[in-house]
Amino acid sequence: MNNEDTPEERPAQTPEGAAQPPESSAQPPEERAETPAAPETAQADPGSGTDPESAPLGGQTGRQRLLAGLWPPRASRAQLIVAVLLFVLGLGLAIQVRSTSDNSALRGARQEDLVRILDELDNRTQRLEDEKQSLQTQRAQLESSSNQADEARKQTREKARQLGILAGTEAAQGPGITLSVNDPHGTVEADMLLDTIQELRAAGAEAIQINDVRIVADTYFSDKGGGISVDGKKVSPPYRFEVIGKPQDLEPALNIPGGVVQTLEKEQATATVTRSEKIVVDALRPAKRPDYARSSSQ
Repeated sequence: MNNEDTPEERPAQTPEGAAQPPESSAQPPEERAETPAAPETAQADPGSGTDPESAPLGGQTGRQRLLAGLWPPRASRAQLIVAVLLFVLGLGLAIQVRSTSDNSALRGARQEDLVRILDELDNRTQRLEDEKQSLQTQRAQLESSSNQADEARKQTREKARQLGILAGTEAAQGPGITLSVNDPHGTVEADMLLDTIQELRAAGAEAIQINDVRIVADTYFSDKGGGISVDGKKVSPPYRFEVIGKPQDLEPALNIPGGVVQTLEKEQATATVTRSEKIVVDALRPAKRPDYARSSSQ
């Protein structure tokens, strides 16, 4: 048997000796050039309006996968604890801001008003301390006295005199100030005198008299009828205030910026404050029995 191939069966070789495929199994050069390569990824159809990134994957779009991841919510225990703590913190901050805003009434006050308020608070604190010391002294005297009944009667009489001074049924004397208000143009009104009384009381005045009228708790002012009336009794300028109290507290209370003296001067009136070691308040008020109020100890 001859092993040599016939010329028809021997494959053609290139000069380099590489074997060429049979021409029957290869496509024509024209068809190979016109056939495009298969795309590796799907391209978007310009007419379909579909974004390649939002193309369905596993039957769902990107938006559907996002909604599925957000709802229903899945929170761990640590996340719930953090959420509760943040809620409590926010609530506390809201309450703090509200309480701060509620106490912001003094922020818009003038400097002279703040000085006056602070001075009144200091005076009130001092008066309370003095009253506390007096009550402690009275208690010590009652406890140490050999005859407690006599000591109790003595303190009762002293208390009655003190209440008589406050009620205007007892004359009083002591250190204080004299305030003289001249009103040549008639511009001072009743509410200005009332403001002066309130300022003196806030500064610790214990007994007050205007001209010959005693000032008590139920005193009222009126400017009807062409003049100023105090408790229905007409008073005329110059208005003279006799005030018993601590002069070191009374005089500064009237002279503070924006206080009584400056207010009267704006109305073209003049106010003069004089300290004295002895002020006499001798205008009396008759004792008046209340119509409805009764002692609760009876």
